[in-house]
Amino acid sequence: MIDRIRLPARLRAVPFAGALLLGTMLVTPVLAQDAGTTAAPAAPAATAAAPTTPAPKPTDVVAKVGDETITEGDLGYAAEDLGQQLQNVPPQDQKAFLTTVLIDMKIMAKAARAAKLDGTDDYKARLAYLEDRALRRAYFEQQIATAVTPDAIKAAYDTYVKGFQPQDEVHAAHILVKTEDEAKAVEADLAKGTKFEDEAKAKSTDTGSAANGGDLGFFGHGQMVKEFEDAAFKLKAGEVSQPIQTQYGWHIIKLIETRKTQPAPFDQVASQLQQQVLFKKFDDTVATLKKDTPVSIPDANLAAAVKAQESQEAQQPQPAQGQ
Repeated sequence: MIDRIRLPARLRAVPFAGALLLGTMLVTPVLAQDAGTTAAPAAPAATAAAPTTPAPKPTDVVAKVGDETITEGDLGYAAEDLGQQLQNVPPQDQKAFLTTVLIDMKIMAKAARAAKLDGTDDYKARLAYLEDRALRRAYFEQQIATAVTPDAIKAAYDTYVKGFQPQDEVHAAHILVKTEDEAKAVEADLAKGTKFEDEAKAKSTDTGSAANGGDLGFFGHGQMVKEFEDAAFKLKAGEVSQPIQTQYGWHIIKLIETRKTQPAPFDQVASQLQQQVLFKKFDDTVATLKKDTPVSIPDANLAAAVKAQESQEAQQPQPAQGQ
């Protein structure tokens, strides 16, 4: 399988293209129904289904506040900003919650203009920040996220498959006991013909695997403690080891089968490849843009910390060996 891809913080801060359509899609389930509306009874089977209510458009007016309007699109922007708070509001109440927030916002904004707060330095600085953030989001959605196409994801998968290097895996079972004497007693029972699975269920202290006859499933190198792994990989299918000691106690290991790992199926890793394509496009685009814009940070310690952060984020995770 492919390792989970951790997107850099600067990329996680930007919504994925398609997640918002003029700010409304984030709350489509909320906006598609009025708060407090109860579902109509189901129509009889013989009756044709009533036409569905068309999805709201971003320009649809939700409320009027004086001479200004609040639209479905405005609700989408508010939902984007208030995402965490919105999680604490029941779905049927979210539209009313957002509308209330925006009504208060319109009224307070009008009062702020009347008080000439829109002429203060603090307001202008905050407005400049919000404008940059909105433009950054727009640029991301239109210039970066558009690179995440089905063809790009398929190409990333083909590259993953082409570079895949099969690794050995073993399917083993074990019986774990506390002492060497107990392990030798188990070994003697097996020699007399007791089934490995029955012995595991009766005597293994590893209760998780004991219920399945000691079955541990498949594992590769580096997934078990060294002593256990070394013993397991030396066995042939059907063979049972002598007692092996690890930090957990004494083990008797049975090798069930071996195999080579295979590339993970496309549908299993598509979402991670999608993130990988997005990450690479973002990183390449930002790197290109930075070439034309000098950046200086007077504080030497902060400059070093920023450089370290960028270096860490530049280490894009690569597809890992899978099964």
